[in-house]
Amino acid sequence: MGTQAPSDYNDSKVDTRTAEEKAIDEWLPITSSRTAKWWYSAFHNVTAMVGAGVLSLPYAMAELGWGPGVTVNILSWIITLYTLWQMVEMHEMVPGKRFDRYHELGQHAFGEKLGLWIVVPQQLLVEVSVDIVYMVTGGKSLQKVHELVCTHDNCANIKLSYFIMIFASVHFVLSHLPNFNSISAVSLAAAVMSLSYSTIAWGASIKKGVQPDVDYGYKAHSTPGTIFDFLSGLGEVAFAYAGHNVVLEIQATIPSTPDVPSKIPMWRGVIVAYIVVALCYFPVAFIGYWIFGNAVQDNILLSLNKPTWLIVMANMFVVVHVIGSYQVFAMPVFDMLETFLVKKVRFRPTWYLRFVTRNLYVAFTMFVGITFPFFGGLLGFFGGFAFAPTSYFLPCIIWLAIYKPKRFSLSWIANWICIIFGVLLMVLGPIGGLRSIIVQAKTYKFYD
Repeated sequence: MGTQAPSDYNDSKVDTRTAEEKAIDEWLPITSSRTAKWWYSAFHNVTAMVGAGVLSLPYAMAELGWGPGVTVNILSWIITLYTLWQMVEMHEMVPGKRFDRYHELGQHAFGEKLGLWIVVPQQLLVEVSVDIVYMVTGGKSLQKVHELVCTHDNCANIKLSYFIMIFASVHFVLSHLPNFNSISAVSLAAAVMSLSYSTIAWGASIKKGVQPDVDYGYKAHSTPGTIFDFLSGLGEVAFAYAGHNVVLEIQATIPSTPDVPSKIPMWRGVIVAYIVVALCYFPVAFIGYWIFGNAVQDNILLSLNKPTWLIVMANMFVVVHVIGSYQVFAMPVFDMLETFLVKKVRFRPTWYLRFVTRNLYVAFTMFVGITFPFFGGLLGFFGGFAFAPTSYFLPCIIWLAIYKPKRFSLSWIANWICIIFGVLLMVLGPIGGLRSIIVQAKTYKFYD
């Protein structure tokens, strides 16, 4: 996994790869195609960033309260935009090389072995956990559609497990698309859907109006419960900003020359993506909480039932979006698995290796999603435990290690603020999320 793929330009460096190594790099998902445009960066980043997290933000607000909720949401947007800029800048910090994968950047900063062990477990945990949560999200959205459309008394009560299987069946097909550029149409559709269902979520909430019994106090009736809910809310906000785990891989698909390095079109796409993220996140979070207070469900669309056709449409938009998001987060995982099998284990790069590997991955995420379908708890736990490091402070640590800004300079201070904020999220978020999972598990029956 540590082999560095060549850049599109070489700055007089000689490509020493063998024909076999070139063939492998042309087969692997991340390095096989470098023809993306800047707008690919925009919709890939929107698809990666806006997902299950946006629907849980009103619930996170209910756990955090007005003041802390608004502060954490806005700070997260600013900090993660800054750390995303750092990663885009560091993609080609070494002339003639491109850090096409997150762990390659980590290896440059911390050394070959240490960098691999610091980055790969965290990145894998993020990407796999996102795909598991999206299995649950897709299944719950399909189940909600079924409940809204089927209003007869004799409607079958279909288990959530079956809806997750239906959602997973799509990925047993789409997961065999070879690389990032081949999923561009899916990702574009997902990005459009994210803006659409977010708008429906806050628009339908306004239409519903502030509830007569709305309560903006904390949901829990005990001090420990309130504290744990608060910590879970931190993790849920952290979950909403997960795009950093695929940003270098997205940038790897953009061509680069000495005159127009990839960071220029990539950053243009990131700016557009973050504007869309703000248009999705802030209205949903603030309006959703304003309308429902602490009675909002962990997926705001589940709190809305009228008008039926609009909520059905919104839930189907969610399904389309998380289909695309699943693929965007799965592609780097496929790249890691296939790189390991081909370069380390020495399997031949064949279609049936890819067929077996990717089907097993989809089956694994489906199985875990069916077994532990705790949407809110999963967001809080994974959001703090895995997402905070890779999105909030690991880019800052790498930046400090490589560029070594002067102590107490603006760059030094900004990076340490991000690190402290991110570490707090990492330490505190999983506590609330794990407690939420334990509470839900008390009344949960497996595969019921």
